[in-house]
Amino acid sequence: MTSKLEMGQNPYAITKSDLIRMSLNVGSLGVEYSWTYANQMGLAFGVMMDKILKKIYHDDPEGYAAALERHTSFFNITVQFAPFVGGIAASMEEKIARGEIPAASVNEVKAALMGPLSGIGDSIFLTTLRVLAAGIGVSMAQMGNPLAPLVFLLIYNIPAFALRIWGVQKGYELGVGMLEAAQQNGIMDKVMTIAGIVGIMVLGSMTVDMFWAEIAVQFGSGDEVTALQDVLDSILPGMFALICMGLYYWLLGKKVSPTILILGTMLVGVIGVYFGVLA
Repeated sequence: MTSKLEMGQNPYAITKSDLIRMSLNVGSLGVEYSWTYANQMGLAFGVMMDKILKKIYHDDPEGYAAALERHTSFFNITVQFAPFVGGIAASMEEKIARGEIPAASVNEVKAALMGPLSGIGDSIFLTTLRVLAAGIGVSMAQMGNPLAPLVFLLIYNIPAFALRIWGVQKGYELGVGMLEAAQQNGIMDKVMTIAGIVGIMVLGSMTVDMFWAEIAVQFGSGDEVTALQDVLDSILPGMFALICMGLYYWLLGKKVSPTILILGTMLVGVIGVYFGVLA
């Protein structure tokens, strides 16, 4: 990656320092604090990208506004991988600004990366590293060591911040070099297909794990009472969650507002429990 001097004093060239600052700015570090049900981490991702986009579209206010709107759309990922995706997005935005690739391609790539990288990131940081750090910290705390909280934070955060800083640079390099080559030789299409398959698998597992409702309807009498939920689970575990997810997906396709869906879900839940239909 070249410096500004190596880029011929171009004040609008994206430098290594720009990328590192992006990986550590308020948008990057605050993706969980500006989370919304509609766009999840989208707003924070847009804030993370903002200064880079201003550089790329320094002479094109309309292009900047369109790019900022693109990057505040729906986005969700393990937070430590957000700068990596941001680096790829930055390199793609340079190509979009030059008219080399369509604007929609950047969000397609982001969407394809969310599921696979979240599956990897959650496994590494949430279920492995965080548990390891907590185990060491708790053990030290039980022995009365006052450094236990600090050790916990260091074990978890040093790899996390290292990945942010390294990831944004590698993402940018991938976007300007390997991504273009992959598109030309057809590998990118295969990667996108594989990433889509993994993403669907992750989405399927999340649909079951993050759905907390059951059908309380029962039929039969005496010792022969059978719960409808048990019948559905015997046919396909998680069928009720899958049906609800399919309904939400269909409604979103009909341009129903996510806010309406959230309020409707709350209302249906309350009414369903009151009448004994849901549990």
